[in-house]
Amino acid sequence: MFEWTTWWGLALAVVIAAVAAVLVIAATTVLVRVASHGRDWGRLLRSRARHPFRVLLVVVALWIAVAMTWPLPVWAGRVNHGFLILTIAVATWFLTNIVGFALGLTMGYYRTDVPDNRLRRRLRTQLIIVRRLASVIIVIVGIAAILLTFPGVQAVGASVLASAGVVSVIAGLAAQSTLGNVFAGVQLAFNDALRVDDVVVADGEWGRIEEITLTYVVVHIWDDRRLVLPSTYFTTTPFENWTRNSSELLGSVEFDLDWRVSPVRMRERLEQILAGTTLWDQRASVLQVTDAVGGFVRVRILVTAIDAPTLFDLRCLVREQMVEWLQSTDPEALPHSRIEIVQDQPAPRPSAPSTDTGGLFHGSAEADERASQFTTSIPIQNPAARADQA
Repeated sequence: MFEWTTWWGLALAVVIAAVAAVLVIAATTVLVRVASHGRDWGRLLRSRARHPFRVLLVVVALWIAVAMTWPLPVWAGRVNHGFLILTIAVATWFLTNIVGFALGLTMGYYRTDVPDNRLRRRLRTQLIIVRRLASVIIVIVGIAAILLTFPGVQAVGASVLASAGVVSVIAGLAAQSTLGNVFAGVQLAFNDALRVDDVVVADGEWGRIEEITLTYVVVHIWDDRRLVLPSTYFTTTPFENWTRNSSELLGSVEFDLDWRVSPVRMRERLEQILAGTTLWDQRASVLQVTDAVGGFVRVRILVTAIDAPTLFDLRCLVREQMVEWLQSTDPEALPHSRIEIVQDQPAPRPSAPSTDTGGLFHGSAEADERASQFTTSIPIQNPAARADQA
């Protein structure tokens, strides 16, 4: 009769376990392919969970085979402990990928490359933060489960829980900045103040929110640079969000022109410029004289566009077209600096010394009376009279 608790039995059991794991993996792959029918979720599931699932099946199958046929009872406990740790580690990996697959599949239903995507961008930002939080929690639980498999850690578990308050205070003080960024990242995800693909002005730079993590935010600046800011920046520092409620914006173009400019003709030209471009969204177009001091007339043009990049190009177009039109058709309206030439005149001869004509409080009877009104109420005594009284 064949004895399984020998080295030959162990080898045979390992081979059988490996073959069984391969068969289960093949069957699972076929089932997933048939169930998905080439859909996106099937490809996403295979790309995320294929490797950890296969490793987990092989580890579990080998663990069963070794536990049943290990020929050395002295080392059996340590071998089982090693397989337990390995199984927990691979299971943590597999569970993290499954959670990422589920949340990634959910994010696929909220595409942001569509018009009026404010709600979609909000949900997508929240799902990204939830996925990161879930991954961190699963990893922490997996590490804790591995540590609890050691008898020494189980023995000190009660004392660790008893001193959790002190440890938490020390850890909080040591990682105050990191924890602050983590909490700020969670706050940004759920308070709807900032979303992925929002156009913002932060730290003096104009760009688009490219990524929001638990500790930092990446801003894709208009010139393809990346500005990495801590999450606490957006919770403690004012910033501009140009797509908070919608992406439509109003922009201005200003000119300092001569007083001979004709605002009426400029309005007519503005209408022609806007009628010939698709950058203008036809919501508003205004031309007004906002100032007329200091030798110049300030003309301000207001135009609207569907988003910030379109508005920037529209403002540049209006400015270029209007400058060219002023140069070619109305050069008198261009700003001019006027200089007045004054000829030198001979200095006047000095006049005779003027006599004292009096002032407010002297020089006439009315002035003396006016002065008495301010002095009669004050008793004035000479020094000799004050000496006699003393």
